[in-house]
Amino acid sequence: MAPVIAISRLGKTYKTGHVALKGVDLEIRRGEIFALLGPNGAGKTTLISIVCGLVTPTSGAVLVDGHDVVRDYRAARAAIGLVPQEIATDQFEKVRATVAYSRGLFGKPKNPAVVERVLRDLSLWDKREAKIMTLSGGMKRRVMIAKALAHEPTVLFLDEPTAGVDVELRRDMWEQVRRLRERGVTIILTTHYIEEAEEMADRVGVINGGEIILVEEKTALMKKLGRKRLTLDLAAPLAAVPGSLADLPLTLEDGGRALVYAFDAKAEDTGIAPLLARLAEAGIAFRDLRTEESSLEDIFVGLVGARR
Repeated sequence: MAPVIAISRLGKTYKTGHVALKGVDLEIRRGEIFALLGPNGAGKTTLISIVCGLVTPTSGAVLVDGHDVVRDYRAARAAIGLVPQEIATDQFEKVRATVAYSRGLFGKPKNPAVVERVLRDLSLWDKREAKIMTLSGGMKRRVMIAKALAHEPTVLFLDEPTAGVDVELRRDMWEQVRRLRERGVTIILTTHYIEEAEEMADRVGVINGGEIILVEEKTALMKKLGRKRLTLDLAAPLAAVPGSLADLPLTLEDGGRALVYAFDAKAEDTGIAPLLARLAEAGIAFRDLRTEESSLEDIFVGLVGARR
């Protein structure tokens, strides 16, 4: 199946001389949730802006649903819904009217049934006649999503969609995103809440310094790059790791009350059994032990740090 977004050798250099993108190649699969992660200034906003037709590329090409974003701008843009990070809408307008107006901006005929469905899907139907200025921050963000979906796009960009939203509303919004994906909408999101990408995304892309440094299935990425830690809560604190154990990847934490052993969970021999035997030989007793796996945030920080 052809990708819904195909980006090839994409470059962008601004008039100031700043190189924002350097030969980016990326394909987004139809119907997936793709998380684009990167530190501030990495090129995320420039990349999204080019795909959405808001910024002109210096080089390369972008196809959205088979349409070139420069040569066939109207068709490409009609396939995209964009929810920007900033809430930008007429505060004095009513919810249903502003969503219907957004549909008309793309040349779509009036369709009250579609507008109603979008508002109901986002739990906004009860607020349809409310002025936007009277809504909470979270509800205003839902209105932004409704506006982006009013013209029935096949691709939805969510730029920091839950910034400033409380935890309960954040979970509710991600349920809405899952339902959109079930209907066949492709979701591309950027987020600073990496745990959201870990929970929601099918694939993860990491951009840094204007270059895509990694694209991977989320589960495969965590299996490939994730490491596990065995933490032993010691019966008595240690001032330092004993010399007899210096050859092992051991560190002391919590003021010497916890001994941490890092290991590769995929390895045929994790070394845990010999470790416990050597601890016993050294007379080191522990009260409890637990294992923890690297989070997506740990992996992300490691990848970006390695490129600096």
